[in-house]
Amino acid sequence: MRIGQNPAKFVQDVARPRGVTVAVLTYAPFLSGYFAQSLEVIRACLDSLWRTTDVEHDLLVFDNGSCEEVQSFLRDAFADRRIQMLWLCGSNLGKGGAWNILFQAAPGEVLAYTDSDALFAPNWLSQSIRILQAFPKVGMVTSRPFRTPEAFLSSTIGWAENTPGVRLERGQFIPWEVFRDFDLSLGQEEAHIRQRYDSTQDVRLTYQGVSAHAGASHWQFVAYKSVLQQFLPFEMDRPMGQVRQLDQRVNEAGYLRLMTCEPLAMNMSNTPVVDAAALRADGPVAGTPRRRLLRFPPLRRLLLGIHDRIFRWYYAR
Repeated sequence: MRIGQNPAKFVQDVARPRGVTVAVLTYAPFLSGYFAQSLEVIRACLDSLWRTTDVEHDLLVFDNGSCEEVQSFLRDAFADRRIQMLWLCGSNLGKGGAWNILFQAAPGEVLAYTDSDALFAPNWLSQSIRILQAFPKVGMVTSRPFRTPEAFLSSTIGWAENTPGVRLERGQFIPWEVFRDFDLSLGQEEAHIRQRYDSTQDVRLTYQGVSAHAGASHWQFVAYKSVLQQFLPFEMDRPMGQVRQLDQRVNEAGYLRLMTCEPLAMNMSNTPVVDAAALRADGPVAGTPRRRLLRFPPLRRLLLGIHDRIFRWYYAR
């Protein structure tokens, strides 16, 4: 038999979610090997979001089966109310599985998604939303310019070429240092980066007084949730490696894929950094003899191959 009245009956109002949800996907199964500094990387990502996000939002963290150390850090941040929504998974659903949930359940009309190895600069969100609102039929906006595959730019360039009032420019608008910093964070060799920089161009669009670069990427983007839901579900049988499904579907549906003209987000990969300069080849870490040895292509391929095989033995289903 029930005793008394549920006190919730006397509450006059409830909290309402904000119109923008910033969603971070975290994953670190252990803190050794490739993932040795993952907790510091996640902390740096969240610290940068807490310091630089200039639009009212709710912060949602979706943890994809991380180790106890990472989940404990996230629970503490949630208890301190620095994270508004925390979803903890007992196993890794893969990025596609996480997207299938996030793109439906995130409460905001605008979803600002990021992997947990991104570092953000001031005004990243307001500048991204400015582009999202200024251009028509935008599918996704990434908060950094870099050169993406031409195969995923056809709808964006086609719209620009056939719409009155759009200025389309081709050239090398991304400074070399900004271009190099990003590609170095992906583990590419500087000689290859230089060759790609010299042999390719940027595509810049200006519409209604707002400029953006053509292109975007699945690692970080701002989008309308209603648009993202059109591309569900994602069927990915591996945790990584199939994420360009989103880039492809956005382009094939005729939506624009755009980037800010300024580098307002940076990929840290598995090394926490304070700013992009720490990733440059002439920086204090990248220039050490050990770092140069580890970048020697044959040794790099061998060691990464061994690491990949060990990871599969322990964590592949």
